[in-house]
Amino acid sequence: MSIISLENTITIALSVKDRHESAKWYQDMLGFEVIYHADEAGWSELQTRTEGVTIGLGEHTEPAPGNCVPVFGIADLDSARQKLEEAKVRFDGPTDVVEGMVKTATFYDPDNNALMLAEDLTGGA
Repeated sequence: MSIISLENTITIALSVKDRHESAKWYQDMLGFEVIYHADEAGWSELQTRTEGVTIGLGEHTEPAPGNCVPVFGIADLDSARQKLEEAKVRFDGPTDVVEGMVKTATFYDPDNNALMLAEDLTGGA
């Protein structure tokens, strides 16, 4: 039995220079559909052709190609983080919160691969 219980969603987060341009590329080339653009947060999300799997585009002036972070949905991030920290899992700083949108926390596996937990704060919108 695992320490925490993940939801049936995963977002693959990618660094890009222009979210809108990249979203159009993913639409045109792979048939993904834009879920939303959160311009104030520098984030866009697209639905892939796989149920429960989305692509998140984080806008950066200097994107890091190959910097792909799986983001696992979780109902209660604070509780999950506490359990993982008690199991000596290393986190990258404090939990980030975008009020009314999302709460995230980056952590690392034993080989230093970045992973992230995300709690939806939209109320299911």
